[in-house]
Amino acid sequence: MTVYNFSAGPAILPKPVLEKAQKEFLDYNGSQLSVMEMSHRSSIYEGIINEAEARLRKLMAIPDNYHVLFLQGGASLQFSMLPLNLAVGKKALYVNTGTWAEKAIEAAQSVPGVEVEVIASSEDKNFTYVPKITKEMVDQDAAYLHITTNETIGGIAFQEIPDAGVVPIIADMSSNILSNDYKVTDFGVIYGGAQKNIGPSGVTVVIIRDDLLNDEPVFAPMLDYRVQAKNKSMYNTPATYGIYIANLVFEWLEDLGGVPAILKANQEKAQLLYDAIDTSPIFSSPIAKEDRSINNIPFVTGNAEWDKEFNQIALAANMQNLKGHRSVGGMRASLYNAFPKEGVVALVDLMKKFEEEKAGK
Repeated sequence: MTVYNFSAGPAILPKPVLEKAQKEFLDYNGSQLSVMEMSHRSSIYEGIINEAEARLRKLMAIPDNYHVLFLQGGASLQFSMLPLNLAVGKKALYVNTGTWAEKAIEAAQSVPGVEVEVIASSEDKNFTYVPKITKEMVDQDAAYLHITTNETIGGIAFQEIPDAGVVPIIADMSSNILSNDYKVTDFGVIYGGAQKNIGPSGVTVVIIRDDLLNDEPVFAPMLDYRVQAKNKSMYNTPATYGIYIANLVFEWLEDLGGVPAILKANQEKAQLLYDAIDTSPIFSSPIAKEDRSINNIPFVTGNAEWDKEFNQIALAANMQNLKGHRSVGGMRASLYNAFPKEGVVALVDLMKKFEEEKAGK
Protein backbone atom coordinates (compact mmCIF):
# COMPACT_ATOMS: atom_id res chain seq x y z
CA MET A 1 0.00 0.00 0.00
CA THR A 2 1.20 3.50 -0.78
CA VAL A 3 2.40 5.56 2.16
CA TYR A 4 1.57 9.27 2.14
CA ASN A 5 3.94 11.38 4.20
CA PHE A 6 2.29 14.58 5.49
CA SER A 7 5.33 15.51 7.61
CA ALA A 8 6.02 19.21 8.11
CA GLY A 9 9.75 18.53 7.93
CA PRO A 10 11.96 16.76 7.26
CA ALA A 11 9.47 16.21 4.52
CA ILE A 12 8.78 14.14 1.45
CA LEU A 13 11.35 14.24 -1.35
CA PRO A 14 10.54 13.64 -5.03
CA LYS A 15 10.75 9.95 -5.84
CA PRO A 16 12.75 10.56 -9.06
CA VAL A 17 15.32 12.45 -6.99
CA LEU A 18 15.69 9.60 -4.52
CA GLU A 19 15.95 7.08 -7.34
CA LYS A 20 18.67 9.08 -9.09
CA ALA A 21 20.56 9.54 -5.83
CA GLN A 22 20.31 5.80 -5.22
CA LYS A 23 21.67 5.04 -8.68
CA GLU A 24 24.58 7.45 -8.21
CA PHE A 25 25.28 6.66 -4.58
CA LEU A 26 28.35 4.46 -5.08
CA ASP A 27 29.64 6.06 -8.26
CA TYR A 28 28.89 9.67 -9.11
CA ASN A 29 29.40 10.54 -12.75
CA GLY A 30 32.00 7.83 -13.31
CA SER A 31 34.24 9.07 -10.50
CA GLN A 32 34.07 5.77 -8.59
CA LEU A 33 33.29 7.92 -5.56
CA SER A 34 30.10 8.61 -3.67
CA VAL A 35 29.25 12.28 -3.18
CA MET A 36 28.98 11.28 0.47
CA GLU A 37 32.76 10.75 0.62
CA MET A 38 33.89 13.33 -1.91
CA SER A 39 36.18 16.24 -1.03
CA HIS A 40 34.34 19.53 -1.10
CA ARG A 41 37.49 21.04 -2.62
CA SER A 42 37.50 18.64 -5.58
CA SER A 43 36.68 19.88 -9.07
CA ILE A 44 33.84 17.35 -9.28
CA TYR A 45 32.14 18.67 -6.18
CA GLU A 46 32.77 22.26 -7.21
CA GLY A 47 30.73 21.47 -10.29
CA ILE A 48 27.87 20.18 -8.13
CA ILE A 49 27.61 23.21 -5.86
CA ASN A 50 28.03 25.65 -8.75
CA GLU A 51 25.30 23.86 -10.68
CA ALA A 52 23.01 23.95 -7.63
CA GLU A 53 23.47 27.71 -7.33
CA ALA A 54 22.92 28.27 -11.06
CA ARG A 55 19.72 26.22 -11.02
CA LEU A 56 18.35 28.01 -7.97
CA ARG A 57 19.15 31.39 -9.52
CA LYS A 58 17.23 30.39 -12.64
CA LEU A 59 14.24 28.96 -10.75
CA MET A 60 13.84 32.03 -8.54
CA ALA A 61 15.11 34.66 -11.03
CA ILE A 62 17.79 35.75 -8.56
CA PRO A 63 19.66 38.83 -9.86
CA ASP A 64 23.45 39.05 -9.94
CA ASN A 65 23.52 41.54 -7.06
CA TYR A 66 22.32 38.84 -4.66
CA HIS A 67 24.58 36.18 -3.15
CA VAL A 68 23.35 32.60 -2.83
CA LEU A 69 24.75 30.84 0.23
CA PHE A 70 24.40 27.20 1.29
CA LEU A 71 24.92 27.31 5.06
CA GLN A 72 24.35 25.11 8.08
CA GLY A 73 22.54 25.48 11.40
CA GLY A 74 19.02 25.59 10.02
CA ALA A 75 16.79 28.64 9.80
CA SER A 76 17.09 28.85 13.58
CA LEU A 77 20.72 29.96 13.36
CA GLN A 78 19.65 32.70 10.95
CA PHE A 79 17.39 34.08 13.70
CA SER A 80 20.60 35.17 15.45
CA MET A 81 22.88 35.63 12.46
CA LEU A 82 20.65 38.24 10.84
CA PRO A 83 20.55 40.77 13.69
CA LEU A 84 24.21 40.07 14.49
CA ASN A 85 25.24 41.06 10.95
CA LEU A 86 22.67 43.72 10.15
CA ALA A 87 21.27 45.35 13.26
CA VAL A 88 23.86 45.85 16.01
CA GLY A 89 23.45 49.47 17.15
CA LYS A 90 20.22 49.71 15.21
CA LYS A 91 16.52 48.88 15.42
CA ALA A 92 15.13 45.66 13.92
CA LEU A 93 11.41 45.41 13.16
CA TYR A 94 9.43 42.17 13.36
CA VAL A 95 5.94 40.93 12.54
CA ASN A 96 4.73 38.25 14.94
CA THR A 97 2.63 35.67 13.09
CA GLY A 98 3.22 32.58 15.21
CA THR A 99 5.70 30.07 16.55
CA TRP A 100 8.57 30.66 14.13
CA ALA A 101 8.21 34.43 14.13
CA GLU A 102 8.28 34.34 17.92
CA LYS A 103 11.48 32.31 17.90
CA ALA A 104 13.08 34.80 15.52
CA ILE A 105 12.03 37.68 17.78
CA GLU A 106 13.37 35.98 20.92
CA ALA A 107 16.71 35.26 19.25
CA ALA A 108 17.08 38.86 18.05
CA GLN A 109 16.31 40.16 21.54
CA SER A 110 19.26 38.13 22.83
CA VAL A 111 21.79 39.82 20.51
CA PRO A 112 23.55 42.66 22.38
CA GLY A 113 23.11 46.10 20.88
CA VAL A 114 19.98 45.28 18.88
CA GLU A 115 16.72 47.11 19.59
CA VAL A 116 13.81 44.86 18.65
CA GLU A 117 10.36 46.27 17.93
CA VAL A 118 7.33 44.12 17.10
CA ILE A 119 5.25 46.38 14.88
CA ALA A 120 2.32 43.99 14.38
CA SER A 121 1.04 40.70 15.75
CA SER A 122 -1.84 38.28 15.26
CA GLU A 123 -1.48 36.81 18.74
CA ASP A 124 -4.83 38.36 19.70
CA LYS A 125 -6.59 35.72 17.58
CA ASN A 126 -4.21 32.86 18.27
CA PHE A 127 -2.20 33.54 15.10
CA THR A 128 -5.03 32.66 12.73
CA TYR A 129 -4.49 35.61 10.40
CA VAL A 130 -1.74 37.80 8.94
CA PRO A 131 -1.77 41.34 10.37
CA LYS A 132 -1.88 44.17 7.86
CA ILE A 133 1.33 46.16 7.51
CA THR A 134 1.39 49.65 6.10
CA LYS A 135 4.37 51.78 5.18
CA GLU A 136 3.44 54.24 7.92
CA MET A 137 4.05 51.50 10.52
CA VAL A 138 7.66 51.00 9.37
CA ASP A 139 10.39 53.14 10.92
CA GLN A 140 12.41 54.15 7.85
CA ASP A 141 15.61 54.26 9.91
CA ALA A 142 15.31 50.60 10.93
CA ALA A 143 17.87 48.03 9.80
CA TYR A 144 15.20 45.70 8.42
CA LEU A 145 11.64 44.40 8.67
CA HIS A 146 11.45 40.66 9.34
CA ILE A 147 8.48 38.53 8.28
CA THR A 148 7.77 34.80 8.23
CA THR A 149 6.11 34.28 4.87
CA ASN A 150 4.56 30.95 5.86
CA GLU A 151 4.01 29.71 9.40
CA THR A 152 4.59 25.95 9.24
CA ILE A 153 2.74 25.22 12.48
CA GLY A 154 -0.10 27.72 12.30
CA GLY A 155 -0.81 27.48 8.58
CA ILE A 156 -0.98 31.17 7.67
CA ALA A 157 0.91 32.81 4.81
CA PHE A 158 1.60 36.26 3.39
CA GLN A 159 -0.29 36.51 0.11
CA GLU A 160 1.23 39.95 -0.56
CA ILE A 161 4.53 41.36 0.61
CA PRO A 162 4.13 44.63 2.55
CA ASP A 163 5.53 47.95 1.39
CA ALA A 164 8.34 48.79 3.80
CA GLY A 165 9.62 51.84 1.96
CA VAL A 166 13.43 51.95 1.97
CA VAL A 167 13.69 49.38 4.75
CA PRO A 168 14.82 45.96 3.45
CA ILE A 169 12.45 43.07 4.10
CA ILE A 170 13.97 39.92 5.56
CA ALA A 171 11.93 36.77 4.97
CA ASP A 172 12.00 33.39 6.66
CA MET A 173 10.73 31.36 3.71
CA SER A 174 11.53 27.94 5.15
CA SER A 175 8.20 26.32 4.36
CA ASN A 176 7.20 28.02 1.11
CA ILE A 177 10.41 28.78 -0.75
CA LEU A 178 10.15 27.55 -4.37
CA SER A 179 6.41 27.21 -3.80
CA ASN A 180 5.29 30.79 -4.30
CA ASP A 181 5.49 33.60 -6.86
CA TYR A 182 7.23 36.17 -4.66
CA LYS A 183 9.84 38.33 -6.39
CA VAL A 184 13.34 38.10 -4.97
CA THR A 185 13.85 41.80 -5.60
CA ASP A 186 11.12 42.61 -3.06
CA PHE A 187 13.44 41.31 -0.33
CA GLY A 188 16.81 42.16 1.08
CA VAL A 189 17.36 38.67 2.46
CA ILE A 190 15.51 35.39 1.94
CA TYR A 191 16.41 32.36 4.02
CA GLY A 192 15.06 28.92 4.66
CA GLY A 193 15.87 25.45 5.91
CA ALA A 194 16.03 22.94 3.08
CA GLN A 195 14.01 20.15 4.67
CA LYS A 196 10.62 21.05 3.23
CA ASN A 197 10.86 22.02 -0.45
CA ILE A 198 14.59 21.89 -1.23
CA GLY A 199 16.19 18.76 0.16
CA PRO A 200 17.23 17.00 3.37
CA SER A 201 17.85 18.69 6.69
CA GLY A 202 21.32 20.11 7.18
CA VAL A 203 21.31 22.74 4.44
CA THR A 204 20.08 26.32 4.84
CA VAL A 205 19.74 28.58 1.82
CA VAL A 206 20.42 32.28 2.31
CA ILE A 207 19.85 34.77 -0.52
CA ILE A 208 21.29 38.14 0.45
CA ARG A 209 21.54 41.40 -1.47
CA ASP A 210 25.08 42.62 -1.95
CA ASP A 211 24.59 45.96 -0.18
CA LEU A 212 23.42 44.17 2.97
CA LEU A 213 26.66 42.33 3.57
CA ASN A 214 27.97 43.54 6.91
CA ASP A 215 30.57 46.33 6.93
CA GLU A 216 32.18 45.32 10.22
CA PRO A 217 33.53 41.80 10.86
CA VAL A 218 31.45 39.57 13.11
CA PHE A 219 33.31 38.09 16.08
CA ALA A 220 32.72 34.54 14.76
CA PRO A 221 33.71 34.09 11.09
CA MET A 222 31.20 31.25 10.65
CA LEU A 223 28.43 33.73 11.47
CA ASP A 224 29.74 36.44 9.15
CA TYR A 225 27.78 36.84 5.90
CA ARG A 226 30.66 38.67 4.22
CA VAL A 227 33.07 35.84 5.05
CA GLN A 228 30.60 33.21 3.82
CA ALA A 229 29.93 35.12 0.59
CA LYS A 230 33.64 35.72 -0.06
CA ASN A 231 34.27 31.98 0.34
CA LYS A 232 31.23 30.99 -1.72
CA SER A 233 29.76 28.84 1.08
CA MET A 234 33.11 27.04 1.43
CA TYR A 235 34.58 28.75 4.50
CA ASN A 236 34.29 25.34 6.14
CA THR A 237 33.10 21.98 4.85
CA PRO A 238 29.50 22.51 3.69
CA ALA A 239 26.71 19.95 3.89
CA THR A 240 27.98 18.34 0.70
CA TYR A 241 25.46 15.54 0.26
CA GLY A 242 22.51 17.74 1.19
CA ILE A 243 23.56 20.28 -1.45
CA TYR A 244 23.89 17.47 -3.99
CA ILE A 245 20.31 16.36 -3.23
CA ALA A 246 19.14 19.98 -3.45
CA ASN A 247 20.67 20.21 -6.91
CA LEU A 248 18.70 17.13 -7.96
CA VAL A 249 15.52 18.70 -6.57
CA PHE A 250 16.21 21.89 -8.54
CA GLU A 251 16.69 19.77 -11.66
CA TRP A 252 13.39 17.98 -10.95
CA LEU A 253 11.63 21.33 -10.62
CA GLU A 254 13.12 22.52 -13.91
CA ASP A 255 11.81 19.41 -15.65
CA LEU A 256 8.32 20.06 -14.25
CA GLY A 257 8.26 23.57 -15.65
CA GLY A 258 9.76 25.55 -12.80
CA VAL A 259 8.07 27.51 -10.04
CA PRO A 260 4.96 28.54 -12.06
CA ALA A 261 4.14 24.89 -12.75
CA ILE A 262 4.70 23.69 -9.19
CA LEU A 263 2.76 26.64 -7.77
CA LYS A 264 -0.23 25.77 -9.94
CA ALA A 265 -0.04 22.13 -8.84
CA ASN A 266 0.22 23.12 -5.17
CA GLN A 267 -2.73 25.48 -5.43
CA GLU A 268 -4.82 22.69 -6.94
CA LYS A 269 -3.83 20.26 -4.17
CA ALA A 270 -4.60 22.78 -1.46
CA GLN A 271 -7.94 23.73 -3.01
CA LEU A 272 -9.05 20.08 -2.99
CA LEU A 273 -8.46 19.89 0.74
CA TYR A 274 -9.86 23.32 1.57
CA ASP A 275 -13.01 22.54 -0.41
CA ALA A 276 -13.46 19.34 1.59
CA ILE A 277 -12.93 21.21 4.85
CA ASP A 278 -15.25 24.11 3.97
CA THR A 279 -18.12 21.83 2.92
CA SER A 280 -17.67 19.40 5.80
CA PRO A 281 -20.27 19.02 8.54
CA ILE A 282 -17.56 18.29 11.12
CA PHE A 283 -14.13 19.45 9.88
CA SER A 284 -13.16 23.12 9.91
CA SER A 285 -10.18 25.40 9.38
CA PRO A 286 -9.29 27.92 12.09
CA ILE A 287 -7.43 30.14 9.60
CA ALA A 288 -8.81 33.30 7.97
CA LYS A 289 -9.57 32.36 4.36
CA GLU A 290 -7.57 35.22 2.85
CA ASP A 291 -4.43 34.17 4.76
CA ARG A 292 -4.49 30.40 4.31
CA SER A 293 -1.28 28.60 3.48
CA ILE A 294 -1.18 26.21 0.54
CA ASN A 295 1.75 24.37 2.09
CA ASN A 296 0.63 23.66 5.66
CA ILE A 297 -3.07 23.14 6.26
CA PRO A 298 -4.31 22.65 9.85
CA PHE A 299 -7.87 21.48 10.44
CA VAL A 300 -9.93 20.23 13.36
CA THR A 301 -13.26 18.61 14.20
CA GLY A 302 -13.80 20.66 17.35
CA ASN A 303 -13.88 17.44 19.33
CA ALA A 304 -10.54 16.36 20.78
CA GLU A 305 -11.56 12.70 20.93
CA TRP A 306 -12.66 12.74 17.30
CA ASP A 307 -9.39 14.38 16.30
CA LYS A 308 -7.47 11.64 18.08
CA GLU A 309 -9.59 8.94 16.48
CA PHE A 310 -9.21 10.40 12.99
CA ASN A 311 -5.45 10.61 13.39
CA GLN A 312 -5.36 6.95 14.39
CA ILE A 313 -7.52 5.95 11.42
CA ALA A 314 -5.32 7.96 9.08
CA LEU A 315 -2.19 6.33 10.45
CA ALA A 316 -3.75 2.89 9.93
CA ALA A 317 -4.43 3.94 6.33
CA ASN A 318 -0.70 4.68 5.86
CA MET A 319 -1.12 8.45 6.11
CA GLN A 320 1.83 9.35 8.26
CA ASN A 321 2.60 12.50 10.25
CA LEU A 322 -0.88 13.99 9.85
CA LYS A 323 -1.28 14.79 13.54
CA GLY A 324 -1.28 18.52 14.22
CA HIS A 325 1.48 20.22 16.15
CA ARG A 326 1.05 19.86 19.91
CA SER A 327 0.54 23.62 20.26
CA VAL A 328 -2.39 23.60 17.82
CA GLY A 329 -3.87 20.09 17.96
CA GLY A 330 -6.14 18.46 15.40
CA MET A 331 -4.60 17.59 12.06
CA ARG A 332 -2.10 19.27 9.76
CA ALA A 333 -1.51 18.30 6.14
CA SER A 334 1.81 19.56 4.81
CA LEU A 335 1.49 19.64 1.03
CA TYR A 336 4.96 20.54 -0.15
CA ASN A 337 6.17 20.45 -3.74
CA ALA A 338 6.89 16.73 -3.77
CA PHE A 339 3.61 15.68 -2.15
CA PRO A 340 1.41 13.89 -4.70
CA LYS A 341 -2.13 14.95 -5.55
CA GLU A 342 -3.21 11.34 -5.06
CA GLY A 343 -2.41 11.68 -1.37
CA VAL A 344 -4.79 14.63 -1.03
CA VAL A 345 -7.53 12.69 -2.82
CA ALA A 346 -7.01 9.76 -0.45
CA LEU A 347 -7.18 12.07 2.58
CA VAL A 348 -10.39 13.70 1.37
CA ASP A 349 -11.96 10.27 0.80
CA LEU A 350 -11.02 9.26 4.34
CA MET A 351 -12.48 12.48 5.72
CA LYS A 352 -15.78 11.84 3.95
CA LYS A 353 -16.01 8.32 5.37
CA PHE A 354 -15.31 9.69 8.84
CA GLU A 355 -17.97 12.36 8.36
CA GLU A 356 -20.56 9.77 7.43
CA GLU A 357 -19.84 7.93 10.64
CA LYS A 358 -19.78 10.97 12.93
CA ALA A 359 -22.13 13.54 11.40
CA GLY A 360 -25.23 12.07 12.97
CA LYS A 361 -23.76 11.77 16.45
